Amino acid sequence: MTVRSKESGVRSSEVITSAKNPKVRDAVKLTDRRQRDLTGLMLIEGIKELALAIKGGVSIKRLFYCDALFKGSEEDLILKAAAAQSAELIPVSAHVFEKMAYREDSFGLIAVAKQPIKTLNEIPLKNPPLIIVVEGVEKPGNLGAILRSADAAGVDCIIVCGKSTDIYNPNVVRASIGTVFIVPVVKTTASESVNWLREKGIKTIATSPHAELEYFDANLGGPCAIVMGSEHEGLSESWLSIADLLVRIPMMGLADSLNLAMSTTIMLYEAVRQRREQGNNKPVALISGSDKIN
Repeated sequence: MTVRSKESGVRSSEVITSAKNPKVRDAVKLTDRRQRDLTGLMLIEGIKELALAIKGGVSIKRLFYCDALFKGSEEDLILKAAAAQSAELIPVSAHVFEKMAYREDSFGLIAVAKQPIKTLNEIPLKNPPLIIVVEGVEKPGNLGAILRSADAAGVDCIIVCGKSTDIYNPNVVRASIGTVFIVPVVKTTASESVNWLREKGIKTIATSPHAELEYFDANLGGPCAIVMGSEHEGLSESWLSIADLLVRIPMMGLADSLNLAMSTTIMLYEAVRQRREQGNNKPVALISGSDKIN
């Protein structure tokens, strides 16, 4: 039996050795989106992901841990931080942990946490703001990579439109290395997003393969919102139709499109570059059509 002492700041508890334990089974069910949607809960695995979740104020409900799989001292810091939230700390055997783990490098830590739900009105905007809007993105890895770029570039928030996008899919958490908990994410409708942009006085610029103007020749020096469409369908006509200006990413090779996350990052860092060089110009929103960009 492995029991962590009260002196470590972690509650003592019996080690769970059966994968049929009700708490273990409830946690495993959260790998299914339907269960996440029903309960409002999610799974978080790994040191970096849990550290950023705690830093971002995510409420940890239960933290399963296995001492035998720890690789350093950071695991104890996570345990203490979770204990400070009054999370239930549950030691499990290596066998049980392996049954629970969604990935191979979880470092002996799996948390059940409350999904951090936010609204547009809760998002504090910098001057000038930098925003990403994602419409109907289906691949969790793409959304996770976009979140990493958003964090690196200092994006104010990501607005997610479309029922198909699952923000708290374990693969989004993993691909984002936990930045999904640091960059504010708001899930809402396209119409609400458009209204919000208009209320802020933000003009729209959409990327299109048919545009004549290349993106680096457009004025992106002001507040920006990069809007990306789904991997297969691209950006919807409803978004393209409201654009004040169309721009394109030039393609010099044989391929006619770029990866969704790569396209977003290109547009994002051009906006960052221009903001640094030009200062605060007129408000601008970038609208991009995902993998169909060229």
